[in-house]
Amino acid sequence: VQLQASGGGLVQAGDSLRLSCAASEGTFSSYSMGWFRHAPGKEREFVGLIGRTDYTTYYANSVKGRFTISRDNAKSAVHLQMNSLKPEDTAVYYCAANSGAIATTPKEYTYWGQGTLVTVSS
Repeated sequence: VQLQASGGGLVQAGDSLRLSCAASEGTFSSYSMGWFRHAPGKEREFVGLIGRTDYTTYYANSVKGRFTISRDNAKSAVHLQMNSLKPEDTAVYYCAANSGAIATTPKEYTYWGQGTLVTVSS
C-alpha cells in the first residue's frame, strides 16, 4: 500500500489542524493505521492508531483529549484531527500502515507516508 499524507502547515498555539492520509494499492481495511511524529532532536514518537474495521482508537498520553483519529475504509483514508495545538506538537507527522497486531512502535509498521510538517507557533 502507498500512503500520501497531507494537511500540515503553520498554525498558532490553540489552533486546530486536520491531517489526512490517502492510501492506494492494497486493501486498506487490512491495515491498522498509525500516526507518528518526529521532532528535531527527538526520536520518532507514537501519536495514535485506529483499528482495521472496529475503528478502535488508542492515543499517546501527550495528545489524548486533543487529537482524534478517524478513518473511512470506503475512501481508503485516515485522518488526524488536532485541536488545542501546542508548540511542542511541532513535528513532521507520518501516517503508517500495520498488517499485524495492534502496535505503538514504529518497527511494527510496514508502510509509511512521506510526512507532513506541522509547525505550531507560540
